[in-house]
Amino acid sequence: MSTATTSHSPSAHYPDGPRLLADIGGTNARFIMELGPGVTAGLSVVQCRTFPTLLDAMRDYLELPSSIALGSKQVRHAAIAMANPIDGDAVRMTNHDWAFSIEALRQQMGLHTLLVLNDFTALAMALPHLPHNAKRQIGGGIARQDSVIGLIGAGTGLGVSGMIPTEDRWIALGSEGGHATFSPRDSREMAILGYALKRYSHVSTERLLSGQGMELMYMALAEQAGMTQVRPLSAADITHRALRENCTLCGAVLDTFCAMLGTVASNVALTLGALGGIYIGGGIAPRFGERFDLSLFRQRFEDKGRFSDYLKQIPTFLIVGENPVFLGISAILAEKLGAKAGNTPILEAVEQARQRMSPSECKVADWVLKDPRAVLSSPIVEIARQAGVSQPTVMRFCRSLNLQGLAEFKLKLAAGLTGTIAIAHSQIKFTDSTAEVSDKVLANSAHAAMALRESISAKSLNAAIELLQKAKYVEILCVGSARLVAEDALQKLLHLGIRTSYFPDIQNQLMSARLLQRGDVGLAISRSGQLEELLTSARAAKTNGAKLLAICPHGSPLAKIADVCLHLDHEEGELHYIPMVVRLLQLILVDILAIGLAKNLNVQQSEDAHEAQGSSKKTRKMGAHLE
Repeated sequence: MSTATTSHSPSAHYPDGPRLLADIGGTNARFIMELGPGVTAGLSVVQCRTFPTLLDAMRDYLELPSSIALGSKQVRHAAIAMANPIDGDAVRMTNHDWAFSIEALRQQMGLHTLLVLNDFTALAMALPHLPHNAKRQIGGGIARQDSVIGLIGAGTGLGVSGMIPTEDRWIALGSEGGHATFSPRDSREMAILGYALKRYSHVSTERLLSGQGMELMYMALAEQAGMTQVRPLSAADITHRALRENCTLCGAVLDTFCAMLGTVASNVALTLGALGGIYIGGGIAPRFGERFDLSLFRQRFEDKGRFSDYLKQIPTFLIVGENPVFLGISAILAEKLGAKAGNTPILEAVEQARQRMSPSECKVADWVLKDPRAVLSSPIVEIARQAGVSQPTVMRFCRSLNLQGLAEFKLKLAAGLTGTIAIAHSQIKFTDSTAEVSDKVLANSAHAAMALRESISAKSLNAAIELLQKAKYVEILCVGSARLVAEDALQKLLHLGIRTSYFPDIQNQLMSARLLQRGDVGLAISRSGQLEELLTSARAAKTNGAKLLAICPHGSPLAKIADVCLHLDHEEGELHYIPMVVRLLQLILVDILAIGLAKNLNVQQSEDAHEAQGSSKKTRKMGAHLE
């Protein structure tokens, strides 16, 4: 075990206690305490094989005298980066035998927040925060402010990522760019590719630009040189012999590796438009030292024919700082905890609000804090039963957190609870357990709802509500899975006093659509926007001047013929015949339209009543004057 401590200022401490950060590799685990923004202390590096589980390693670190002195007993938030794909609650390390449940680990550690994320995602998030002495520029170019940044890292594999700037934060791209097909640039690289193709049906860039790739490249160049008696070497030995023993063959491997890396870096720069620079991470290139600076890396980076001048302006940086991943872990955890937006984490908000809650509301709070994941999957009846309170008490609990109701509370809980950094939709697989299916369905629904909130157009919503409000008659058009949504919309529109009909039979639906006239509205709801039966009815609805309002994907055939379209873009994945999340989002949009209509109709009725009252007073006044 090795430890290190950095100086820190008490004034920089987080008010809710220090945060635990960890970088877990296949061989070593690194732990550090973050006392405040940019203030860390108590670095400890241990071998993973020393502990049977990650839980044991974390507990051991927090029990160290130095950790206790730094306030380890007050740790409530933690984040872990791992050289591992993270998809769902269950994590099993690729290069070690540790396996765990994120939620179970959080509860065992008594944490409010536990994030587990891929280490390359964390490294990408570190880029905007790297100090000057943690990077070394290779070649020329000047980084443009607030521009896209690219990242490649060669180590056990080849990581590729990018950072996209937004108004108030950076977004890391999830990428598998290392698995793109390798493309040679000269005869030597063609020979290497030919050697690899004898052994693999597909040769990716990662197959060569990685530790194992260096070993394969060594044997390929030996064969090309006619050195039949050469025995395989490890990547570490190849590097040592090239740098310390002036081995010609090993030197050729390093030179070829650097040149290839330059080409890949330029491809990433062009693909992303990375005018903010390209960063080189991973465990291999930094070990080359000065040889990397003098290699063909930068020359090959700029060698892009007509786009050479474009690439010359883009700087390339070699990451040389120690433990840069911690900067990214810290940034992601800070963003998750709402440090930038000034928001309080939902579980911490529950703890703070508990002090002013009634005894019955406190029972709900206690159950939420004890088992927050169960709250996500439970209806209000079950939450009330588990907490031993009434359903209205559950609603009062939500309002005590300044939330409108249980649905909003669950969304915030799903967004801020433990788990992975959600880059994309989690694919449900037939091999998933029931618990995994439950977790993914809930997480996907919450993620999709939040994505809809970000993408929905207020202008389109207003136009849709106005269209329905002025409609003389509404005909709902849909087929297949949207029928349940159509029935819900029918009930809501009729309840609001809007003349509406819906025919489940497609032939009757088509005949009714042909009867629509100017002033009428056809409301078409579709998951794909491509079914010809629905398109036929939609076109028929417009024949005599009726307007078409559609809820469907952007750019679909239905969207193109609609007068007003509420775009709903969501891919269900392999289970496309079970439209789970799309159906939920369609129902949400129908609810939004119904509430918007109810609000407008209520305002209109109030204005009409006020106008009628004013007219009546005026009539009485005129009558009195005539008398």
